[in-house]
Amino acid sequence: MRRILLAATTCLVLTSASFAADLPAAAPAEVGMGRMDRITQFFKADTDAKRLPGAVVMVARRGKVIYHEAFGVRDPARGTPMQKDSIFRMYSMTKPVTGVAVLMLLEEGKLRLSDPVSKYLPALKSPKVMVETTDTQGRRVTSTVPANRENTIQDLMRHTSGITYGAGASAAEQAMTKAGLGLQLAGTEGEPLSARMTDQQLVEALGKLPLMFQPGTSWEYGRSIDVLLALVEVVSKQRADIFFDERIFKPLGMTDTFFNVPKEKLDRVAQPGPDPDTGETAKLTDVTKTRIFLGGGEGLLSTAPDYMRFALMLANGGELDGTRLLSRKTVELMGSDHLGPALSQGANFAPGPGYGFGLTVAVRTQPGMSPYPGSVGEFNWGGAAGTAFWVDPKEQLVPIMLIQAPGQRLQYRLAFRSLVYQAITDRPELNQ
Repeated sequence: MRRILLAATTCLVLTSASFAADLPAAAPAEVGMGRMDRITQFFKADTDAKRLPGAVVMVARRGKVIYHEAFGVRDPARGTPMQKDSIFRMYSMTKPVTGVAVLMLLEEGKLRLSDPVSKYLPALKSPKVMVETTDTQGRRVTSTVPANRENTIQDLMRHTSGITYGAGASAAEQAMTKAGLGLQLAGTEGEPLSARMTDQQLVEALGKLPLMFQPGTSWEYGRSIDVLLALVEVVSKQRADIFFDERIFKPLGMTDTFFNVPKEKLDRVAQPGPDPDTGETAKLTDVTKTRIFLGGGEGLLSTAPDYMRFALMLANGGELDGTRLLSRKTVELMGSDHLGPALSQGANFAPGPGYGFGLTVAVRTQPGMSPYPGSVGEFNWGGAAGTAFWVDPKEQLVPIMLIQAPGQRLQYRLAFRSLVYQAITDRPELNQ
């Protein structure tokens, strides 16, 4: 097992093939990075103080892993230490993987982004849009009108479909929640959505609900990417978990990424601990139960080394270690803003100022406006339990942070960004 001692720090970077998945490694100074010890000090302090149960952090630059560390405990109830190959619920970091699956089918000529989704999923044909007004007594009055057009695959990929997560107070969101499909009420009588319907059945149920707005007019986070997984199944004529495994995971060497964790690997799954502010432990997906609903927007579990292979494939223009999943131009399309100035970002635009949205990823469009550092052209996404990644083509940088602490996810994502960017020591022309 080979270790690289970082100059002027006490941080050790493990580059064993068992953890770094045979990815090339380098000392930070070799690729224009320094002060990596600050990342170590930050996460060690917070896990030692039990502000955070545990974390796995991995950073690559110019295609080489320069940092890979585990902190705290994997299972707070048992006190087992976090390991660098610990398995995490990725939640919405599943979305870019589903996006890549769709784009692979695009490259094979099996679909177009401009295609109506109903061409492949007839249940979504002729959608209705919820309209809300107020009567003379100030009461909300709801009705539906036909959509001006059908949703396209592009609408699903950029979250402009009007399909919600049912997490808000609008009539369309409340209809989603009442149907048992919402983010807060993911099932009926306490039964999770993942246990009671298939992905195709979800589409059938969504086809009976109104959209929040006219397709292609605004942005709203929701089950659009779950619909895309059902689309992949129809177009590929395979179950999505088989398609993902055969076409993405195995080719990239992602041996610890799946919708259902093999029994022999269950003890490696990271678990949440008590929130330091509320004392309550978040109820995350029970990975001991087999998922029926896979969930293209939420269902995957993975490790830092596995997801790094996926992210480096994107950073390298669709190819890794001689295996090409996408062309460079398709990756550029994925990481470009698909909203533009004419399309409303909506009141709940999660990426925030300075960002647009591409095909399943947020995209940085301005050097300023955002309250945290980054580069124009950087694209990213994260998961509900705290996982986060981004690809910064300008800096040739790919950082990944994995935690299972939903209530603290935003504070650690922002802190991690600052810790990574402060570590850049070289001049920009060296990245040309």
